[in-house]
Amino acid sequence: MTALAAAVLPIGSAAPATGSPAEPARAGTAPAETRTAEPGRAAISVRSGDDNFVSWRLFGTDPAGTTFDVYRDGTRITPEPLTGTGFLDRGAPADARYEITPNGQRAAASTARAFAADHLDIPLDVPDGGTTPAGEDYTYSANDVGVGDLDGDGEYEYVVKWDPSNAKDNSQAGYTGPPLLDAYRLDGTRLWRIDLGRNIRAGAHYTQFQVYDYDGDGAAEVAVKTADGTVDGTGTALGDADADHRNGDGYVLDGPEFLTVFDGTTGAERHTADYVPGRGDPADWGDSYGNRCDRFLAATAEIDGRPVLIEARGYYTRSVITAWTFDGELTPLWTFDSDEAGEEYAGQGNHNLSIADVDDDGNDEVVYGAMAIDDDGNPLWNTGFGHGDALHVGDFDPDRPGPAWRCTRSTRTPTSPRPGSPTPPPAKCSGRPTPPATTGAASRATSGTATPAPSSGPPPTTGCATPRARTSGPGPDR
Repeated sequence: MTALAAAVLPIGSAAPATGSPAEPARAGTAPAETRTAEPGRAAISVRSGDDNFVSWRLFGTDPAGTTFDVYRDGTRITPEPLTGTGFLDRGAPADARYEITPNGQRAAASTARAFAADHLDIPLDVPDGGTTPAGEDYTYSANDVGVGDLDGDGEYEYVVKWDPSNAKDNSQAGYTGPPLLDAYRLDGTRLWRIDLGRNIRAGAHYTQFQVYDYDGDGAAEVAVKTADGTVDGTGTALGDADADHRNGDGYVLDGPEFLTVFDGTTGAERHTADYVPGRGDPADWGDSYGNRCDRFLAATAEIDGRPVLIEARGYYTRSVITAWTFDGELTPLWTFDSDEAGEEYAGQGNHNLSIADVDDDGNDEVVYGAMAIDDDGNPLWNTGFGHGDALHVGDFDPDRPGPAWRCTRSTRTPTSPRPGSPTPPPAKCSGRPTPPATTGAASRATSGTATPAPSSGPPPTTGCATPRARTSGPGPDR
């Protein structure tokens, strides 16, 4: 038995990096019946010396001016309502019980969970290891975690990915054990286990799962790439349960590829579609052994008022991004393909992506390394800086009008290609009209250090739309 330490997030809050909601899930077209319960404030009380620190969650749907009162053992201890989401109760007894009341509404009070330390351990059920066809033994360790209300009771559960000890980078040959997904309640109760199977290779770039209420029924689903032999949380296999598409080097370069949405409560398959795009000929992605074709990313965006699943494949050469909706069935909304958009859009991706409304139109865009894809799947802009490993998007200076900063880390510029790669094209964007002039110049940064750009903006995108990010929703960063 091992434990998952819930330390950074207040219990019940969501992890935006996994696509789970940071506020009550915003439904697209909600079914007639829902399983939703009124979400709690995820209040916690943490002992700190002789004091208790109490904190809670602010909903994205809370009206401006929302205030809170803190009650200890039934007695209000805040002389005036608070506008923040934290309170230090000095000299309080360690066993004090707290309630948080929004806007004076006792009926909407949330009870705080007491932490004896600065974190809470969630016991996990460690899977048994196994042996590869090459005779190599492996064990399992907890890896990525996604957070969402899986059963609609107003409290959040944890989806844990288990990686085997022989997980591989795409550049490394060898068999791996299958990656697994578990769902846990806060007390360690395991809801289900999904075995992605032998035809999903284990490694940082292969499995990017999302946890979100896509169909608006009040309970989050789990979306992930699957294959023949994936076994859902009820023990039902997808596709051909006996198929083994691994080659002698342990890569999976043949066989069908799926995208599956699983029920959050039971882990049962809700719907499976063919993964878009399929791998096709691996050589079309830049090599023949399966390195570049199997680089995956995923995120969740809001487009036209509904949650949209974003799935992406490839970033060193060809990059394909597909947006999906889910209302009981997966439906592709649009697909961006650098092969169709133009060679200048190839090789611009990173090991992560970000979701943000960069053009202030109320819909999220996909910031994909050195380029951005509009909410309709068309290119929005492209700096041409190429693969830069990591990026950060946000309205970092809320008091400064005009474009936000966009920071990337890169080892090359448009005129300094990666060794062994062709010289990238001159930086350019989609050619869309420049928005009305705003005060202040764009800024850009490399290696994490911000450097002011000339007043005309970064030279590669002069005369083109520059990003304005109101919110950031980072995707998986591997």
